[in-house]
Amino acid sequence: MPAPRMYKTEAIVLRQRRFGEADRFLTVYTPAHGKMDVKARGVRKTTSRMSGHLQPLTRCMLSLAQGHVNDVVTGCETLESFQPLREDLERLSRALYAVELIDRMVPERVQGFPTYRLLTETLRRLVDQCGFRPDLDACVGCGSALEPVENFFAPLSGGVVCRGCLGGLTGTRVLSVNGLKVLRLLQRGSYNDVVRIRMDGELADEVERHLRNYVVTVLERDVNSAAFIERLRREGARQTVEV
Repeated sequence: MPAPRMYKTEAIVLRQRRFGEADRFLTVYTPAHGKMDVKARGVRKTTSRMSGHLQPLTRCMLSLAQGHVNDVVTGCETLESFQPLREDLERLSRALYAVELIDRMVPERVQGFPTYRLLTETLRRLVDQCGFRPDLDACVGCGSALEPVENFFAPLSGGVVCRGCLGGLTGTRVLSVNGLKVLRLLQRGSYNDVVRIRMDGELADEVERHLRNYVVTVLERDVNSAAFIERLRREGARQTVEV
């Protein structure tokens, strides 16, 4: 008998329900496979190492084995816990409302990259309201309004600093005028505004670098999905060339 097919996928846990004495069924939403039910064996045992990674509202990387009816979780790792949402009842209720809408409105096993991105950004914006929003209007050093010139993004300081306040700061990177404009649009614009942004490769790399550095600073750890996203990007480019 051949071994079951193994694969990995990023996922957001929408809900969970008990099964048997120690297992759970999870409804998860993934970018490539859409909404799906998966089985987590033994996750309710006190010795389970997976339980904390499979809570609702958690974005995680799942290792799955293909099953006859439902695929089985063989490993998992938290990518974003959205912990600030769990510490504020109002924002928690909004987050639960968002995942319930996805659960009720999205059909199973239908690829949904845009919807997955929208759900992820919705949860992040709720977290953003909990105090993690970087300051992009005034220098976090002296408080003066930022001039339309080259400034510096300082994740450890929580925003942008002018050249006059750069001395003594660590982890800063040059922030171009257009880079600051894009970051402001990402912070304040609607989802429709954001998806209409068109950037050349150099500007896109700059913005992505600043955002990733800021997320790593807030989380105090690297983002494990970065390599996965980059691999998907390369595979997409290669498929486009082949077509």
